[in-house]
Amino acid sequence: MSDFRSVRGFDNLWRPPAGGRKIVPKEPVIAAPSKGGRGGQARARLARVVQKAPEVVVKITGRTKDGEHLAAHLEYISRKGELDLEQADGALIHGRGAVRELADDWSEVGEGDSRRRANSNMSVSIVLSMPVGTDPDRMKDAVRSFARAEFGDTFPFVFAFHQDAKGEQPHIHLSVRALGVNGERLNPRKADLADWRERFARELRGRGIQAEATPRRARGITQKPERTAIRKARERFERTGQNEPRVLREARREAEALARGGAKPQPWDEQMRRRQAQVRATYQAAAKVLAASADPRDQALAKDVQAFVKSMPPPVSRKVALARQMVVERQRARTGPEAAADRAGPDKGRGRGR
Repeated sequence: MSDFRSVRGFDNLWRPPAGGRKIVPKEPVIAAPSKGGRGGQARARLARVVQKAPEVVVKITGRTKDGEHLAAHLEYISRKGELDLEQADGALIHGRGAVRELADDWSEVGEGDSRRRANSNMSVSIVLSMPVGTDPDRMKDAVRSFARAEFGDTFPFVFAFHQDAKGEQPHIHLSVRALGVNGERLNPRKADLADWRERFARELRGRGIQAEATPRRARGITQKPERTAIRKARERFERTGQNEPRVLREARREAEALARGGAKPQPWDEQMRRRQAQVRATYQAAAKVLAASADPRDQALAKDVQAFVKSMPPPVSRKVALARQMVVERQRARTGPEAAADRAGPDKGRGRGR
């Protein structure tokens, strides 16, 4: 089995971004035992990444600030009491009245906390999702174990499974009370989100569901995902043609200037290019180690790694990509059939009467 420790930068390839204090897990993860030690784990993860195992999604979608806001959120995730909310101890909350009682209970504890500020959170809303076709029962079991491990008996939580429309990604809404039973407050940072993604992926794999949790750079993706609020505003504008968001106007204005040659790429564009070049070089070095192995499985994985590198998108920002699209559209407009006819003149290309 190939050893990747000699490949420079390999250990940093999937290292999550830092950012703030991590919440200490309360209990060990339940997952399938690994084989082959550190080298076997690295090889297995490399295989999952280059074979494009589904990436888990774990994101904070909001925070509630008062009792009414909390009640409205719990009613939303429970579909006004029609869906069960499962608690940390496995007990189910069903019915709109029971959901309201839970909201009152969480609100009373929060408002009674002498250290609570007016703008303190009452709960943190988290969504965990996977691609269409993921087994819902095993996914719920993975979320159940994930939540118990991360929040334990310190932060009460409830969750509900959603998959409403046909073809919609299965996802689970997890609502966690921000005030812990010992007075500690839940304030997740970027580092916590990275840990949550990795734990959720391990829980899924421990239940036979292929899943990974890698940073964007490890997959060759340089553009940040569009924020939900911006995406919804953009889709609304594209659908109605009204109320174009300011952020979209500014992005198009900057891209227009770049397309016309009136602006230069920013320093971070070059940093982006260099970062992806390093990532590509690291994968290529790992492929070279694999290709030199006598194990046919390593040689097959080397080919997968090389194909993965070739499939990486170009390292460009969203603004540069939009500018390039504008240039292509202008070229098409200048070389299209109608443009060619206009350049030919009113008589050329047309049949003349005799």
